[in-house]
Amino acid sequence: MNKSDFRYQLYINILKEELVPAMGCTEPICLAYAAAKARHVLNAKPDRVEVLASGNIIKNVKSVIVPNTNGMKGIKAAVAVGIIAGNPDKALEVIANVTPEQKKETETYLKSTPITVKHVNCQDQLDVTIIVHSGGHHADVRICGFHTNIVHIEKDDEILFQCESVSKPSKKLTDRSCLSVAGIIDFADSVDIDDIKETIGRQIQYNKAISDEGLKNDWGANIGSTLLKYYGDDVKVRARARAAAGSDARMNGCELPVIINSGSGNQGITVSMPVITFAEEYKISDDRLYRALVVSNLVAIHQKTRIGRLSAYCGVVSAGCAAACGIAYLLGESLNVIEHTLSNAVVTVSGIICDGAKASCAAKISSAVEAGILGYYMYKNGHQFEAGDGIVGCDIEDTINNVGLLGSIGMKETDTEIIDIMTK
Repeated sequence: MNKSDFRYQLYINILKEELVPAMGCTEPICLAYAAAKARHVLNAKPDRVEVLASGNIIKNVKSVIVPNTNGMKGIKAAVAVGIIAGNPDKALEVIANVTPEQKKETETYLKSTPITVKHVNCQDQLDVTIIVHSGGHHADVRICGFHTNIVHIEKDDEILFQCESVSKPSKKLTDRSCLSVAGIIDFADSVDIDDIKETIGRQIQYNKAISDEGLKNDWGANIGSTLLKYYGDDVKVRARARAAAGSDARMNGCELPVIINSGSGNQGITVSMPVITFAEEYKISDDRLYRALVVSNLVAIHQKTRIGRLSAYCGVVSAGCAAACGIAYLLGESLNVIEHTLSNAVVTVSGIICDGAKASCAAKISSAVEAGILGYYMYKNGHQFEAGDGIVGCDIEDTINNVGLLGSIGMKETDTEIIDIMTK
C-alpha cells in the first residue's frame, strides 16, 4: 500500500484518532469530562447535579477507582472531581492535574451536594447527560457514541450546540469500513515509519510505564505479579503478566496515563504490552516493533468496529487476540498465519462477558492474551478451527463479522441481565 492509495491516509487517521492518552478508566473520565464542561457552561459551582446514564456507563463506572480522588469509586466521585478540578480542554486527561486541596474539596462537595443518578434506556450504549444547577440557572451537557463526543450543550433552555447526528455520532470519526486484515498487513508492511512514529512511540512509552508500576507495587488483585510468581518467567507468561499488570494499576486508581485503543485503556495496554515483550525477548528492531504494533492496534479496532465500544462482550478479548496477530507479524509470519491466529483465538474466548471495569479485568486480559498466543502456536503446529465449527466463518472477515454480530446483537439480553445484577 503506497501513499497514493486512498486507504493509506485513512489508516493513519484511524490510528491518530484511537491511540490517544487517557488517565483512568475511560467511562468515569467521560463523566468527569461532561461534568467539567457543564460547570464551565454554567460558570458557577453547582449546588445540585443530575446524571442520566446508559446502562453500560453505569456498569463500567460502578466498581472502578477514579484517579485523583483518594481512592473513591463510582459515578458520583467521577462527576464531583470533574466539577471541582476538571479541565475540559484536556478531554480524557480532564482530571490529570488535581491538587491535594482539590481532592479534599471534592470529598467535601460530595458530602454536601445532592447528586442523583438515573439509568436511562437509550439507543447508544455510551450515553451520558450531566445537568448542573445553581441559583436558578442550569446547564446540560450530553456525550454520546464515544467518550469525548459532545452532542448537546444547553444553558437555561437555550441550545448552545446541537449535533445533528446524535444517533450516529461516529460520523465524526474516519470511516472504519476501509479496514480489513489483508489491508492492515499491507499497510504495516509499507507505512512510512515517520508517519506513525509519534503515535506508536507514545503508546510504547506510556503503556510500559504503567505496566512496570503494576508489577512493582501493590495494585488490585496483583494478577501480573501472581502470574510471574507461580507460572515462571517464560516470554509467554511475561507477555500476559505485563499486560495484566498495567490493568492492575489502572483499574485501582493509578494516576499514570495510558494510550487507549477503541476507547479503552485496558485494550490499549493489551494490544501493546505482549508485542513489546516479545520484541524485547527476541531483540527485534524498533522498525519491526512499530509495524507489529500497527497490526495489533488496527486488528483490534477492526474487530471493535462491528462490536461497538461498549457491550456485554469483553473488549480485551479483541485486544488480546489482536496482540497475538502483532506477535505473529513481529516474528515474520505471513498474512495466512496471522489470519488463522486471529480466527483460532477469537473463537476460543469470545464468551467472556464484560461486567464492568474493575480489578478482575486484569485476569481477563491474561486469559485473552493466552488464547491469542495459543491460537498462533496452534496454526504453527498445523492445526486450526475449520469453517463451520461454531462461529468460524469461511474466511477471517466472515469470522470477524460473526463475532461482531455476537457482541453487538446476540449479547444484548446478556448485557441487560448483567446491568440488572450489578444495580440491584
